[in-house]
Amino acid sequence: MQQATNYINAEVGAVLKKSPIYETQSWGKTDSPDYLNQVIQVQTDLPAQAVLEKILGIELKMGRVREEKWGSRLIDIDILFYNSDIINEPGLHIPHPELHNRRFTLEPLAEIAPEFIHPVLNKSILQVKNELKDRLLIKKLYF
Repeated sequence: MQQATNYINAEVGAVLKKSPIYETQSWGKTDSPDYLNQVIQVQTDLPAQAVLEKILGIELKMGRVREEKWGSRLIDIDILFYNSDIINEPGLHIPHPELHNRRFTLEPLAEIAPEFIHPVLNKSILQVKNELKDRLLIKKLYF
């Protein structure tokens, strides 16, 4: 995860904040192994589409292979938000369309941006997290 953060810092923009790392049960395909999750805040001058291209390149560099939806993978980097923009383009949907359903994303996000307002739901991240129905097991590992 530190290697991915280093690549992002070098190729996308300055990493401003990092959440703790969480270990979580697999979401979507429950027979997969547990995952490690972290959310970072990045300041960039790149447009959203360029950020996507950079992170896809970083995933490839790190050995990501796309075999099946929600299948096990070495690295998965998602764009959760891009400022308060709402973007719906082929292959790029911001805010992340499943964000509000996933504890493994909302827990670390609430650590670094609890008051950020979700531009579609018009609720703070903390409020979205507190209303979450997902009961996936999640454990904070590193601060």
